[in-house]
Amino acid sequence: MSLITRAVFAAASLLLLVLALGLVIVGLTHAVGPILSGGDAAADAILDILGYVIVAIAVFDVAKYLFEDEVRRGSEKRSAAEARRSLTKFLSTILIALFLEGLVLVFKTARESVEQMLYPVALIGVSVLVLVGLGVFQRLSATVEEKVGDADEAEEAKDEGKPAPTPSKAGTARR
Repeated sequence: MSLITRAVFAAASLLLLVLALGLVIVGLTHAVGPILSGGDAAADAILDILGYVIVAIAVFDVAKYLFEDEVRRGSEKRSAAEARRSLTKFLSTILIALFLEGLVLVFKTARESVEQMLYPVALIGVSVLVLVGLGVFQRLSATVEEKVGDADEAEEAKDEGKPAPTPSKAGTARR
């Protein structure tokens, strides 16, 4: 079953990579005419390309995350710290994409219809909330890891038939 699961995640990752590349190509092809004609249409076309590229980067990162965590590693055990770092890296890329998309929408909306500015600002506000949530998750996870880290390491060593690790001076100094 593990091989089938890995194959499905590999196919999904490949499809997402192709779709991300497709987004960039579609953005470029839609923008060539307006950019060559110049004027205000060129500025709007460039903002559209930025939007496509930002979404493509987010889709690419999802594909990379799936491939690295599900295809390459499979079902091997991971420590809580490693899972936290992986999730943080993934969410950080998504957050950057959200902030950039919000910024592009602010510029585009300011040029077209200022009365619609609520929606881009709401996107940026939600992005800030996700960032705060990620910070809270980081803090709580790090606190839990400090409290149960040695117990997890001892349990993993027991499962693998190795002697339990001795507490390090750095680990005891934090407590």
